[in-house]
Amino acid sequence: MATISFSHNHQSSDNRRGGSHHHRHGPVVEEIEGLIKVFNDGCVERPPIVPIVSPTIHPSSKATAFDIKLSNDTWTRVYIPDAAAASPSVTLPLLVYFHGGGFCVGSAAWSCYHDFLTSLAVKARCVIVSVNYRLAPEHRLPAAYDDGVNVVSWLIKQHISTGGGYPSWVSKCNLSNVFLAGDSAGANIAYQVAVRIMASGKYANTLHLKGIILIHPFFGGESRTSSEKQQHHTKSSALTLSASDAYWRLALPRGASRDHPWCNPLMSSAGAKLPTTMVFMAEFDILKERNLEMCKVMRSHGKRVEGIVHGGVGHAFHILDNSSVSRDRIHDMMCRLHNFIHLS
Repeated sequence: MATISFSHNHQSSDNRRGGSHHHRHGPVVEEIEGLIKVFNDGCVERPPIVPIVSPTIHPSSKATAFDIKLSNDTWTRVYIPDAAAASPSVTLPLLVYFHGGGFCVGSAAWSCYHDFLTSLAVKARCVIVSVNYRLAPEHRLPAAYDDGVNVVSWLIKQHISTGGGYPSWVSKCNLSNVFLAGDSAGANIAYQVAVRIMASGKYANTLHLKGIILIHPFFGGESRTSSEKQQHHTKSSALTLSASDAYWRLALPRGASRDHPWCNPLMSSAGAKLPTTMVFMAEFDILKERNLEMCKVMRSHGKRVEGIVHGGVGHAFHILDNSSVSRDRIHDMMCRLHNFIHLS
């Protein structure tokens, strides 16, 4: 088991700054202020807007975390509750988590994700494998989906390695009790990875995907929804309509419309095969109406879908907002996640 070096944290593909940087690479062709700049020559700059942290966890957090490098482009951060680590006979549900960031920014080492998933592992009593996947536009979709499927395949191989010689942490994972989860673009990835796993059927004998958890899932479409048109919502939310448009231009295959099924899953019936699904939505999220419609369509296919709308908060509040209102909603989210994982 190898730990990664934090020198490759996806913050920028060019560490130089200043006016000469712009001159050398030509004009900016896409920009989401403070998050990403894409230059005419293909160079991508990602300012370090969120701190990158090591897997070190304070003892009071009651969990252990460590990083595992899978390839030059992909790694995972694993979280194990101390209660499970201390007991050789205890196995826990496995939750595979994908971070958000419009497919274009973000890291499993971002402090906001590290803090959230440390708490979630303890409160929901599960092992969490947080995936650091390849980012667009250098790696457009389906790269992130491929990485997600590869991580699931790697987990299965670790669990069934001959002679029981797999790392001790793997013995804590119950592969008959697996969930895919993520927020924003990460929820989109969890959805599409689940679609691929269910369609392939090749993991049926080794892995039981019991549910998917979609937190403010990042989907789109050619037609605008009412919540997307209501720009005042964006004052209380981390995602604006202009940023959403830019992310999709950078992430989708060149020439694809916004009704491509990777963006608009309602254009495909693939979701009809998914397991039980929990969808979290936020009152002030521009994606709220689209997420509500998705729940409605999935239920029409006979799927069990639990949809929760948290009032008074915006997109990705659980990792970006530390207000008292947000903390109350995060507590509710954690309780619901625990029940969903253990009672599904």
